Parts: sequence; structure tokens; C-alpha cells
Amino acid sequence: MNPFATLGIEARFDVDLSAVEKIHRDLSRALHPDRYLGAGASERREALTRAVEVNEAWRILRDPIRRAEALLALRGVSIAEGAEPKATPAFLMEMLELRETLSDARGARDLAGVLRMAASITERSMATEAELARGFAGGDVTALAAKVGELRFYRRFLDEVSAIEEELAA
Repeated sequence: MNPFATLGIEARFDVDLSAVEKIHRDLSRALHPDRYLGAGASERREALTRAVEVNEAWRILRDPIRRAEALLALRGVSIAEGAEPKATPAFLMEMLELRETLSDARGARDLAGVLRMAASITERSMATEAELARGFAGGDVTALAAKVGELRFYRRFLDEVSAIEEELAA
């Protein structure tokens, strides 16, 4: 499925999420099962299938990682979760060190330190998203798969931060 085509928008990374959300809402309203109560079974089934596609397209496009994967797939590059694109050894070493620092902050119950690391990773994640937007706009997608891998690392790190925040707040 091409989520961009499903929602009728241009295939690009830097989409206006509020505009896409409005398109999703409008399509969801138009495809709502209540609108097809008097229709035949095949028409109801088609509307339901289309509604499912519209919802899945919205889930893909609102997630920067899944959006980048969809764009790469449209360009013939497939990277799925579990098939991590190769990150540089320096990046992997840095992530390992950051996770150790995060673990130390957790052990010390240093919530302020955890939040500082989260802010830094959030900033880096946003910068990587900007790099992806520029890369997709420029047309050369060869290095973008590695950037998607970086976003995945950042997301996992921030997920761990959320778990630590909950743990330390308890």
C-alpha cells in the first residue's frame, strides 16, 4: 500500500501533519459504515476495506520512521524493523555509551539527568528528521536508510526514558 496515494497527498517526508490529519478525518467520515447501511454487501465491504486502508495510511504517515520507510519502499529500498540498516561503528559506540549513562542515572535515581539526556536525544531525533526531509527532497536516498536506523535507536532510547520516568515517579 502507498499511504501517500491512499490519502491523496504528495509522497514526501516533510508533510503537514495537521493537513494530513484533516484529510484522514474527512475520508474516515465519508467511509463510515453508517453511510453505507442501505448499500449492498459488496459496497459496504469495499467501504470498510477502504476505511481500513485510510486508517493504516494515517498511522504510517504520522510516524516519521514508518513514513521514511514508506518513501524508501516507493524508491525500491526496503528496510523493515529487525533488519536494521548499518549504522557507523562510531554511532553504535556512542549509543552504547549513552545507554550506559542512562542506566547509571537510573540507578542513581537522577531524574534530572535522565531528562537532560532525553532532551538531547529528542533534539538529535528532530535534526535527523530534518536531514531525512532534505535527503528525500534532494532525490538521493542511498544514505537515508542509515538515518532511519538512527531514528529507531533514538525512539528506543526515549521509550526507555519514559519507562525510567514512570519508575522514578513511583
